[in-house]
Amino acid sequence: MTEQQLGRIENAIDTHSSPTELRITDMRLAVVAANYDYPILRIDTNQGVYGLGEVRDAGHAVNALQFKSMLLGQNPCNVDMIFRAIKRYGNWGREGGGVSGIEIALMDLIGKVYGVPCYQLLGGKYRDKVRLYGDTPTPDNPTPEDFVRAVQSRRDRGLTFIKFDLRPSLFETGDNPLIGHDAQFDIPYESGKWFKAPMAGRGVKLTEESIEAAANVVAMVRDSVGNGVQLCVDHFGEGYLTADEVIRLGKALEKYNLAWMEDPVPFYDTPGHKKVADALLTPIAAGENLYLRDGFREAIRTRAYDILHPDLLSSGGLMETKRIADDGEEEGLPTALHCAGSPIGFMANIHTAAAISSFVACEHHGLDLPFWEGLVTGLDPDYMADGYVKVPERPGLGIDLNLDAIEENLRTPGTMFLPTDEWNTPKLGFWRPDNRWPE
Repeated sequence: MTEQQLGRIENAIDTHSSPTELRITDMRLAVVAANYDYPILRIDTNQGVYGLGEVRDAGHAVNALQFKSMLLGQNPCNVDMIFRAIKRYGNWGREGGGVSGIEIALMDLIGKVYGVPCYQLLGGKYRDKVRLYGDTPTPDNPTPEDFVRAVQSRRDRGLTFIKFDLRPSLFETGDNPLIGHDAQFDIPYESGKWFKAPMAGRGVKLTEESIEAAANVVAMVRDSVGNGVQLCVDHFGEGYLTADEVIRLGKALEKYNLAWMEDPVPFYDTPGHKKVADALLTPIAAGENLYLRDGFREAIRTRAYDILHPDLLSSGGLMETKRIADDGEEEGLPTALHCAGSPIGFMANIHTAAAISSFVACEHHGLDLPFWEGLVTGLDPDYMADGYVKVPERPGLGIDLNLDAIEENLRTPGTMFLPTDEWNTPKLGFWRPDNRWPE
C-alpha cells in the first residue's frame, strides 16, 4: 500500500492528534467542595489533548498525584499497561480512587484521540439510555412523613428507581429504641466528640418496637409511590448490627418488595453478607468499597451478594468495572453502579453502564447540589428525562469542564489545576510501566 493511500486512510479517521507520538506531560487537580468533595484530575499531553478523571468522592488528590512520576513520558493510549503498573499501589475504598481516576482520564483522552465515545472502547453498548436510581439522604430528625416527602421529591423529578436511608438514628428514638444502646459510644476524641468504636455495637439488639418503626417508614413510602417505583434502602447497618439483627429487620421489610438492601454488614465481611443474602428474599447489593476484580472474587464465587454494586472510582475505572460485571454475569449476578461523584465520575459510570449487559441501574448522588450540572458543559438540560440518561455519542466521556463553575466551587479558592511539579520525581518503590526510571 502506498504512502498516499495510507494517508487517505488516516485522514478518514477523525483523530485529534497523532496517537503514536502522544506523551503524557502533566497531571493536575482541582478539588470541588460538595456534599463529598470531588478531586477532579486532568492529564495533559504534548499534543494539547487532555483527559478528565476523578478521584473517589471524599478522597484525596494525593491518591492520584503519587503516580504522576510513573505517568510522565508514557503514551496514554497504552492504558492497560499503565493500569497494570499502578494498580498494585491502590487499595479498598478511597485508596482506590487515584488508580481509578487516572484510568478514567486515560479512557477519556483515548476517546478524544480516536474520536469515539468511551463505551465503544469497552466493546460497544447494550442500551441507548441508562436508568438512574436517585439517592435520598435522611432528613434531619425525621418522621415517617419526612421520609415520604424526601422520596416523593425524587419521584417528582421523574425518577422511578429511588434509594433512601434507614440510618441507625432511626432506631435510637422513641421509648424503646435499642437493647444495649449505651455500649455504642466509648472512645473519646481530641475535639471532645465521641466516636463509635469499631464493633462496639455488636452486642446491640433491635427491639420489636424499633423494627416496627422502620417497617412503618418503608410501608408509608411504598404506599406513597405505589408499585410502579423501585425502592431500595441503605445505611441501616454500618457495622452497627450483627448479621442476625439485619436478618430480623430484613424479614420485616420483605413484604414491601424492595429492589435491594444495601451493604447490610461491613464491606470486608463477605461471609456475613452471604449469611444475610441466603436468609432473605430481598436482594442484597454490596461492593462499593471493593477494589479490582480480586476484591470481588470471593463474593462472586460464593454468591455472597445478589447484586454486585461497585463504585468505579474505587473498583479500578471503566475497564476493570466492566470485567467485574462480566465475572458476575457468568455466575448469574447482575450489576448496579454506586456513584457519589461529580459529572465527570457520573458520565464515566454512564458509559460503563451502557457496555454492561447485566446492568440494573446507576446512582445519582448530586440531586440536591444546585451547582452540580453546571460544573461541566455537554449535559443536556433534560439529561435525566424520565429517570434515564441518554448515552452520549461525543468523543471520550462526552463532556468538558466549565472552568468558571469549577473556580466558584473550589474547596480552597485559587487552587484550580495549579502546577504539581513536586510530584515529578519518582518515589521509592514506584517503577514505571516500562520498568525504567525516567532519564
